[in-house]
Amino acid sequence: MVKSLERENIRKMQGLMLRCSAGCCEDSQAARQQVQQCMERCRAPPAPAQALVTSELEKLQDHLAQCTVHCNDKAEGSIDAGRKELQVQQQLESCVTKCVDDHMNLIPTMTRKMKESLSSMQKYKSLPLAIRAEGRNLFKKNENWSFKQS
Repeated sequence: MVKSLERENIRKMQGLMLRCSAGCCEDSQAARQQVQQCMERCRAPPAPAQALVTSELEKLQDHLAQCTVHCNDKAEGSIDAGRKELQVQQQLESCVTKCVDDHMNLIPTMTRKMKESLSSMQKYKSLPLAIRAEGRNLFKKNENWSFKQS
């Protein structure tokens, strides 16, 4: 899942970011600060995309951890109720396996939603492609060419 998101979505964004940053360096007349600001604008879009993936994976891990804690609590309750250790171990394993299976079943839907979100972030229609920058001043004050979400 993470590999496919990285390959299909994040890499595209990173490629655009790097080409954009390279374009910032094309104007030999630009001040260093202008080049730095240009490059910062280019770097902005991949950060939210990476944050989205990280956040969703953390949520999945948190929910799985909560489920396993619940399983442990049930097992401890069974021990206190006098059940045999082998029965409690089997109950715990069964519960944890169910947690993992349930959460594995959520992954395709989670992946689809993340891909949709990442795709909407990738709509860089106003990207100042460095490739088109020949002879064009990338640093005009009123020219808004930063990454936009559509």
